[in-house]
Amino acid sequence: MSRLILANARILTLASPTTGPRRGAGMRELGVIEHGFVVVHGGRIEAVQAGDPPAYAGEEVDLEGRVLMPAFTDCHTHACFAGERYGEVAMRLAGTPYLDILAAGGGIMSTVRATRDADRDALVEGIRSRLRQMRTTGTAHVEIKSGYGLRQDAEFRMLDAIEEVARHDLGLVRATFLGAHAIDGDEGEYTTAVIDGMLPAMVARYGPLPCDLYCEKGAWPRDASRRLLEKARDLGCPLRAHVDQFRETGFLDDALALGARTVDHLEASSREALGRVARSQAIAVLLPGCGLTLDLRFANGRALIDEGGAVAIATNLNPGSSPVTSIPLVMALAARFCGLTHAEAITAACWNSACALGIERTTGSIEPGKRADLVVLPGTDERALAYEWGTATPISTYIGGELLDCSDIWC
Repeated sequence: MSRLILANARILTLASPTTGPRRGAGMRELGVIEHGFVVVHGGRIEAVQAGDPPAYAGEEVDLEGRVLMPAFTDCHTHACFAGERYGEVAMRLAGTPYLDILAAGGGIMSTVRATRDADRDALVEGIRSRLRQMRTTGTAHVEIKSGYGLRQDAEFRMLDAIEEVARHDLGLVRATFLGAHAIDGDEGEYTTAVIDGMLPAMVARYGPLPCDLYCEKGAWPRDASRRLLEKARDLGCPLRAHVDQFRETGFLDDALALGARTVDHLEASSREALGRVARSQAIAVLLPGCGLTLDLRFANGRALIDEGGAVAIATNLNPGSSPVTSIPLVMALAARFCGLTHAEAITAACWNSACALGIERTTGSIEPGKRADLVVLPGTDERALAYEWGTATPISTYIGGELLDCSDIWC
């Protein structure tokens, strides 16, 4: 197999001496090589150096000073679903709050009904279609949650579809169990069924996948949320939590005490609560696509980083509250409304997001031995990513060293 040499580039390596997420001021360290080259061989990065490349047997591509950086990792999505929610847009524009739409049988539950009616093949094709959209803006790796089944058979059909896509995808697709996305029927009966039945059955069938939940009024209450994460921890599952999206429930402190890998949303978290997140080991995953879509409320990423916290950003792709597939758009939102600098937004979308999925030893930075998951920006200044409104999209994306062609069904 011949080598690929990407030469004459401004390289953002994001190389890190540790495998954990970057925190505080460390999020502004991009590991820049002003003028250098990267050698790719066998799908891996063979060399990263400053200057001009020596003679290599292979294909050399002159990047003409453009930015070469790690491809994006989208660490929070709901990209497995069926149906659409176009009708809710008119309701929201007329002033109906999202939680009222949910209480009336819309929101999550409307997607649940459509997803339950879909077979695995339809779910697989839906995921692939959304991945193709995400790849056009430089996303290589994606986390996908279940959560629109809310019955064991439907939840497992979703996880089967995600695993089917993952087996053939060029990037890394990671599944997360979200049986605690909403309440289907009686609250006590449903939460007990998930905690004592669905969760152990999931682990027996798929192994200890990350376990997520949505703690909010109209969704999972605090006590049941804590019991679910306690059970998931005992079963060996990494813990994640949707928390403080619309109001503080108190569950944020429970999730931190239980050792959650990530706490996601945080739009309603107080400054004091954000300080506790920053001092914990959890990664705060900010989802500004929700603020753009729902209510123009955004998590205070500036406070998290100034307190020494680790921040990641993601699209939260879903059919209701964040129909967003573009990480560059999310970076622009995070810079303007969450208070992140340009460099912090890049770290949040590449390195810390990889850490959120536990794949940072494999990808997320440009270092010898890692996967060659790379994007080439159209210009010579990476600040365009957060400055422009999602238009500074990569002109080339390499996943595992392969130049992406998004007409390919497996891209």
